[in-house]
Parts: sequence; C-alpha cells; structure tokens
Amino acid sequence: MRIGVSLLLMSLAPALACFYVFAVWMPSDMARYQDYRGAERCAAGTPAAQAWEDCLRTASFTVDSTKLKQGGNGGRYRATLSGAPFWNGTVGFGDPGPLLSGLRPGDRVTATVWRGDITVLSREDVRQSTSEEPRDEPQMTAAIGTFAGLLAALGLWFGVGRLVGPRDPTPFAWRGFGKPLLITSAAACATVGLLAVWSGIPWWVVPALVLPLVACMAWLLGRGWRRQGATARGVKGLP
Repeated sequence: MRIGVSLLLMSLAPALACFYVFAVWMPSDMARYQDYRGAERCAAGTPAAQAWEDCLRTASFTVDSTKLKQGGNGGRYRATLSGAPFWNGTVGFGDPGPLLSGLRPGDRVTATVWRGDITVLSREDVRQSTSEEPRDEPQMTAAIGTFAGLLAALGLWFGVGRLVGPRDPTPFAWRGFGKPLLITSAAACATVGLLAVWSGIPWWVVPALVLPLVACMAWLLGRGWRRQGATARGVKGLP
C-alpha cells in the first residue's frame, strides 16, 4: 500500500507540469513569437530612451570577448558586448556559426533588440540569431508536455494498481511494465517532437502520434503478460 500511495503522490508533479506546459508555457511562447513577427522597426532617428521597447531597435556594440565551449551537454556559445546605452552584457547562442566563431575582441557588430533582448547579431552580411530570438517551435514544447502527462498517467495507473489491484503485482511491476513504458514514452516524445520540428507539422500532431504508440506498447506488454500467466497456470495444472 505504501508504494501505491507514493506513486499517486509522485504523479501529481508531472501532472502539474503537463498542465503548465499546455496552459501557460506553450501559449506564452506562441504569443511572444507572433508579437515578435509583427513588431515594427523603431522610428528612424529616435534615440533609445528605455531598455524595454516593443519595437525592433538597431544598436551597435563592441565585442569584448567570446566563448565557444563544446561539450556533451550541447556546449556554451556566448559573446560579451558593450558600447550601447542599454543591453550591454552576455548574449547566448545555440551554435558557433555562422557569425560567433569569427568574432574577435574589438569587432563592431550590429544587434537587433526587442523588448530588452538582443535577438539577432550581424556583422557586414553575416547574421546569426541569438538564444533569445522567439522561435516558432511549439512541437518540442508539446513533446515535453506530452511526456509529463504520460509520466503522470503511469504513476496514477501503477499507484491505483498497487492499491486496489490483485495481490500478484506483475501487471504493475517496474521491470515488466513500468520501465518499458517509460522508455517508450521518452523515446516516442523525443523522436516525434524532433521530426515535427524539422518537418514543420503542427504541434498537436505530437500527442496525436505519441499517445497511440505508447498505448500500443502497453497493450503488447499486457498481452505478453496474459500469455505468460496462462502458460504458468497450465504448467501448474499438469499432473
């Protein structure tokens, strides 16, 4: 019983995470992207009067230093900028190219600033988006929310099964059911999410594909368990 109650309580966290992703995080990111795409250039010749502006501001910076560190966690790619009335500091990037890897201390660059964030950095004809630029990639966010929802469902299922299920905990065992379903959920969410981003299909396709895949795996595992149970009962019944 203690295990069942623990699983039920633990399922609350991913359930709340799933709600947050689909009710708050993803709508906020999508709205921010639409605002960014619809933003107009700040009036020409008007100096920046505040750090936060709803228009697209162009500002010149001097590169103080750059950091290109590759690693297993995706690496760290940063540039430290100065010389503008606001927004001086460190800017992050997702990769070293095409601009960041060629920058040196003292180089002059032009930045696009929106709502206090540097979204694009350019030098001559080379441009590179920063990590702060809003992106139209809700598919991966949907994948994260879907995985959180599946994790909550697994915790709920196994928790209830431990509390009110049969004495034989085999259908609700971690090794036989929980671990394969968890691996399937994680792999399906990551794979479908990435494919959805690369292909540009709508975000709702992610849960629409992942949920049947996980349900199919659960059905196959249950079918295998029933076969094993029938075989074991048959062996016991032999004289």
